[in-house]
Amino acid sequence: MVVLRAKEVTKMDLKTRADKMKDLKMELAKSKVTAQKSGKTKEIKKAIARILTFNASEKSGTLKKK
Repeated sequence: MVVLRAKEVTKMDLKTRADKMKDLKMELAKSKVTAQKSGKTKEIKKAIARILTFNASEKSGTLKKK
């Protein structure tokens, strides 16, 4: 469920990305509380980074459209 591809992020609108970011941060907090050092935590962090990177590049106007 956590795996989030770049193609999926580009298809999302701003509100959907914000909602997804909120959900991912909550999920990350839950995984930290349970002290599970697993691949799931790593995937959550990668998904958050993808969304933040996309938002920053869209904001600065350096977004590459394919």
